[in-house]
Amino acid sequence: MNTIYKERKIVSRLFAVMLSALLMVPLLSSCGGGSRNASAPPPVDDTVSRTVSDRTNQTEAKKGLSTGQKVAILAGAAGLYYLYNQHKNASQEGAQGKYYLSKNGRVYYRDAEHRAHWVTPPAEGIRVPESEAQKYREFQGYNRSATGRDLAGITSSAAPAL
Repeated sequence: MNTIYKERKIVSRLFAVMLSALLMVPLLSSCGGGSRNASAPPPVDDTVSRTVSDRTNQTEAKKGLSTGQKVAILAGAAGLYYLYNQHKNASQEGAQGKYYLSKNGRVYYRDAEHRAHWVTPPAEGIRVPESEAQKYREFQGYNRSATGRDLAGITSSAAPAL
């Protein structure tokens, strides 16, 4: 009689272990990562580790400036919006390619793997001819001003024509 009890106890434990293993399969398979094409990967914020030399090449902003020409410094939101407008119609991908304006007022570009990379304007600002910089006068960072509008709420369809 004692052997029958032990056999039932072993069978019930074996059954419990197998049932537990079967219940774990969906949980473990959902952690596997799945297809990378199902949705876009999360954005990458690599702006903290970038140095001034890694940032957007500013020769295009300085190009055509004569010694007597007035310039304005665009930093903050004004600089970011300037960079967005310079790259929004580009056909290539990456840092020198097409830039996008997010719903939360940040600018980003996508790399070859379609990861979003946030863009920040250079800390020293961007030198722009004053005639071209007038378009960005209302934004924070125009000639290093701390007041003004940020990019929140601006979408590509609602953006002012520049």
